[in-house]
Amino acid sequence: MAAIDDLKDLLSQDVRQLKELANVLQNEKTLLSTSDIRALDSLTAEKNQLLSEIRERAKQKIRTLVAMGYQPDSGEPSRFIHSAGLTELYDLWKEADTQMSECQILNQNNGRVMSHLQKRLARLTDIFRGANATQKLYGAKGEHTSVSSRTVLASA
Repeated sequence: MAAIDDLKDLLSQDVRQLKELANVLQNEKTLLSTSDIRALDSLTAEKNQLLSEIRERAKQKIRTLVAMGYQPDSGEPSRFIHSAGLTELYDLWKEADTQMSECQILNQNNGRVMSHLQKRLARLTDIFRGANATQKLYGAKGEHTSVSSRTVLASA
């Protein structure tokens, strides 16, 4: 029974920290739109700390499950918990899984925003340096399209 209680505690901590991580990721998206680098740096440190703790707890959960009789090569841990009839534990596992999926979606969205910002910065840098004679614009589907015209931004 101690292993079950340990696993419940670990899963409860996961749910709590995954909710915190979701909030951090939502704040990160907001800060990406404002380009506040200092705030992004501190938020990134907080995000990395949360991820580190979640990873460490994942190792603890596997060790606890193995102590309960789970065989890592037998499939998903959630099936093992469900088949053991541990309803409360299974519900916690599913809640943590749902929170993890939400965090993954938020992180992917932030990754797309960052990728777009990096492309935009690279394109602006090319324009300022005059490195590319053919201008590129975004098409209807977000892809780059070359436009052959000469535009002078400034002359000395």
